[in-house]
Amino acid sequence: MTTVDNTKKFNPVADWIVRMLKGIMVGIGFITPGLSGGVLAVVFGIYEPLIRFLGNLRHKFIQNVLFFIPVGIGGVIGVVAFSAVVDIAFRYHAALFIWLFIGFIAGTFPSLFKTAGKQGRNWKHWLVLALFAVGTLFLMRWMESIRTVQLSPSFTNWLMSGALIGLGVVVPGMSPSNFLIYLGLYQPMAAGLRVLDLGVAVPLALGLILIVLVLAKLIAWLFKKFYALMYHFILGVVVGSTLAIIPEGVAGWDIALSVVLFILGALASFGLAKLDEKFEREDLFT
Repeated sequence: MTTVDNTKKFNPVADWIVRMLKGIMVGIGFITPGLSGGVLAVVFGIYEPLIRFLGNLRHKFIQNVLFFIPVGIGGVIGVVAFSAVVDIAFRYHAALFIWLFIGFIAGTFPSLFKTAGKQGRNWKHWLVLALFAVGTLFLMRWMESIRTVQLSPSFTNWLMSGALIGLGVVVPGMSPSNFLIYLGLYQPMAAGLRVLDLGVAVPLALGLILIVLVLAKLIAWLFKKFYALMYHFILGVVVGSTLAIIPEGVAGWDIALSVVLFILGALASFGLAKLDEKFEREDLFT
């Protein structure tokens, strides 16, 4: 009698590449107006392990650093290499680009929903999901209507911008790019990152790191104590922020192209999620 081996196989090369690809997508999310790098981190299964690591840096420090190195490399690639691409895409083909990212989110939503219910769900969790979906939708729509403040590029303002991006890491659904557009700093930031201007990149990184380290421990504790509620809050933010970025005024051939890009994005992220599930890795948090 033969037995079937259902254990997952570990492929370090494929696992490393998958994590780097996820990092690239998250990095692009941080610099793309309307999107949220935090939401994409959740969608691609990076958010919770990152928060738990940052909330307890001394626990399996080396293993965690090695785990997140490809994510970090991908994030840098996503931010730096795609700054010009994102700028051009949003200048000439904003709606199509957004539909591609909505597809990315939709493709991994089933996996995210499954993860959220791992410890069970009841009516309170559904209520949290619904309330935050509606609240996030209205908040992002309101943000779109108040672009009146203009700040000049400076070390202090870049530090503040980095803190906003850091909030986008620990608060999924918050789109730092929207705030930076509102403050008049998005275009200067994209231009500075495109040419690796250290006067822009260094204070951005400092602000991001400081705010993440300050808040990560609190978020990690909330996940530990209220796992289902936290995940359904995040699910609500993902739903609300996704609905908020659906582009208006798409017509003609752009409708067909939007459908195609949505499907391609959904298939790509769904395939990435399935590929990720095939490989077993050590639980760094036990």
